[in-house]
Amino acid sequence: MAKFKHFSLCIFIVFFNEFALSQVPSTIPINATTSFTSSNLPIIIIDTFGQAIKDEYRVQANMKIIYNGEGTRNNLTDFPNNYDGWIDIELRGSSSLAYPKKQYRFETQDSLRNNFNVSLLGLPRENDWVLYGPYADQSLIRNVLAYKLSNNIGRYASRTRFCELVVNNDYRGFYVLMEKIKRDRNRVNVSRMESSDINGDAVTGGYMIKFDKEKGENVGGWWSNSGIFYQYHYPKANEIVAEQKKYIRDFMNQFESAMTRTNISDPDVGYPKYIDVESFVDHFILCEYSKNIDSYRISNYMFKDRDSKGGKLAEGPIWDFNLAFGKTWYPEDAYRVDEWEIDHNRYKPNDWPKVPFWWERIGHDPDFARRVKTRWNELIVHLLHRDRVFQLIDEMVDSLQEARVRNFERWPEAAKQHSYETEIQKMKQWITGRIGWIESNLNNLSSVEIFPEPERRPASFVLQQNYPNPFNAATRIRFQLPWATQVKFAIYNLLGNEVRTLMQNHLDRGIYEAQWDGNDDAGRPVTSGVYIYKLITPEQILSHKLLLLR
Repeated sequence: MAKFKHFSLCIFIVFFNEFALSQVPSTIPINATTSFTSSNLPIIIIDTFGQAIKDEYRVQANMKIIYNGEGTRNNLTDFPNNYDGWIDIELRGSSSLAYPKKQYRFETQDSLRNNFNVSLLGLPRENDWVLYGPYADQSLIRNVLAYKLSNNIGRYASRTRFCELVVNNDYRGFYVLMEKIKRDRNRVNVSRMESSDINGDAVTGGYMIKFDKEKGENVGGWWSNSGIFYQYHYPKANEIVAEQKKYIRDFMNQFESAMTRTNISDPDVGYPKYIDVESFVDHFILCEYSKNIDSYRISNYMFKDRDSKGGKLAEGPIWDFNLAFGKTWYPEDAYRVDEWEIDHNRYKPNDWPKVPFWWERIGHDPDFARRVKTRWNELIVHLLHRDRVFQLIDEMVDSLQEARVRNFERWPEAAKQHSYETEIQKMKQWITGRIGWIESNLNNLSSVEIFPEPERRPASFVLQQNYPNPFNAATRIRFQLPWATQVKFAIYNLLGNEVRTLMQNHLDRGIYEAQWDGNDDAGRPVTSGVYIYKLITPEQILSHKLLLLR
């Protein structure tokens, strides 16, 4: 089998047939004037037998992969020589669910719907996979670039293959096949835990925990003594047993307590006792090099193996870097090269989730800053050198020349204000500026003396203004609850008529985010105009206005 590069491309095709496996058509329409027939890239065909792919549950499908080797052209009608078998597939994502271009996760399975480990397009054997479809990222490569840099410096991140996708004979554009973050010897290689691992060395690892949005499969976690919400990732929320919950909660509480001391770098009582400092250094450099706005606080994974295997908390793998390398959520921050993202709480005080207090303290600790500078000086001469990174970007851009043209023909609204070439040039210019800013400010990293108070759980009802506002495709709205209560969160028109119920259930104390896609409860788009959103609880009713522009 041919050797694959990280930027190898593939074509993903999904067909629906209620009765039998579909015959692959020789041409797929892209729009009224163009069509897709063949590519220099691999082709994947998925048949869901007439079932719609949804977010709520997975559907069984057949998947075929055609790849004739590096440099060899692939046709829609060629033999599926890389994979031909079953999968379970569903939608994935949070904010991205509102985009017309959807994201997918799937599992490879045998005919009895048991998980089936396979190698797809040269990636290590596993059964859990992701199809990421860049939509808001005009460069199409920010996530892949970040993951490649992480792997290059010796920190595992999801390995990738560039792809294209067709759903039900509908061309869907450029995609990326990625490894899903999970415990596995070829991914996050921590000890496997069984329900019987409840004492001794066995209960000390391996764990995977994270900061993330509270959406998706099997979501669960706990509030620490400092008011920080951690989520279980492995063992899963519905599989982790009471003794294991107690162990990882106690460990994190002890770590947080150590981070309130005066000398947090003391090897006997400070953070070196609890964390793999080198992994935190590399994580810091990757997040700050790319200036990922979600660094440290969202889509942040950590893992802890058994005490007999080191037993310290490690950062990573990195995940979700589409808001990086100059791209930001807030328009006023776009392509700014200054500021440390570790100080996100300072320059975006009303944003949340917050950077954990212990990351702020570690990031500005003099001993940690010295380690960062030493590691930075090692990496910047080659693996993170501007010319090396530009070479990676150019290789990726060259490899998706066909796919990006088709992608923007399919999704012209995703092309934004300028050309693709301009987007890549702006990203390169930003990288040059960011490297220069870091070089000029590394010596000042520990000069900011900060002793932030540990985060506390919400003390009052708060309803924030939606963002973006005005909006077109989707907007997100955040609110917080000081205690567990019954909640109704809904959208109303100016006449007081309810348009859409976004939430209606009993929620625990905490911080939440809702998203409105501009549709009513029946899924029909509503007209442009001013609407009111309300947080209704037995104790209080809060409301704000928003503006929808079609």
